[in-house]
Amino acid sequence: MAIPAPSDKKTLPESYVVPAVWTQKEMGGPQSQMNQPTAGARSEEALPKGEHPLQVYSLGTPNGQKVTILLEELGVEYDAWKINIMELKQFTSGFVECNPNSKIPAMFDYDPVGGGEPLRVFETGSILIYLAEKHGRFIPSDPRKKVEMMNWLMWQMGSAPSIGGGFGHFYKYAPIHIEYAIDRFSLETKRLMDVLDKHLEGKEFICGDEYTIADMAIMPWIRCIIFGYSAKEFLQVESYKNMMSWMDRLLARKAVARGVRVNGFSENKVEHRHSKADFAPEDYD
Repeated sequence: MAIPAPSDKKTLPESYVVPAVWTQKEMGGPQSQMNQPTAGARSEEALPKGEHPLQVYSLGTPNGQKVTILLEELGVEYDAWKINIMELKQFTSGFVECNPNSKIPAMFDYDPVGGGEPLRVFETGSILIYLAEKHGRFIPSDPRKKVEMMNWLMWQMGSAPSIGGGFGHFYKYAPIHIEYAIDRFSLETKRLMDVLDKHLEGKEFICGDEYTIADMAIMPWIRCIIFGYSAKEFLQVESYKNMMSWMDRLLARKAVARGVRVNGFSENKVEHRHSKADFAPEDYD
């Protein structure tokens, strides 16, 4: 039995009636084959493995950039393999073993804290905290500052679906433009930028004068609004002066500039990163 729409609620298309039970159908758009209502491997393929203890499987999206920025800031060696999600490489048996949620980035540490078998780490917040704690950097030692950093790290985790899956999808990737969806997520994205802009008033970094993984987690999503979604003018991003100055400060760091190139899409991308020699000498301080 279908659920009739209230007489005052519009539908798109006009003939659509919300059914009693949802069933999958072809939605169109570039991501239609990627998104399915089931989990698990769709093909058998092992993940490649390089020579370093840290093996990262990722793509140069904002979520991927968070991790490679941190690794470049730490100065540790690692292998970063590009996972082409449009070719459904996140659904290979090897990747699903590393991350059953089939989302980039995911990582194996073959020299984990405490030793023993290789440790899989997935979800960007978990990876950032794991690496920062393992190396004792970019995570405050002061308990109050650490809580504040965690507040903002979790804020980013909660805001990404609105900026990415919401605004980014309906503004750029959806097969049709839906006014309500674009307006809904534009409003929320601008609200989130305003939250960040007001917080950064008089601050160098998210946690004041201390550069942390919270900065590394948040910045790539703000950058994506400009360079990924090409929505700088649409959302009047430059009006958020504190946020823009903070982003510029981060992007001026050479480690950050390297990190956003790893597994990326730009002309100067480093498609697969295996050593510091994959960058030019001038890319380092």
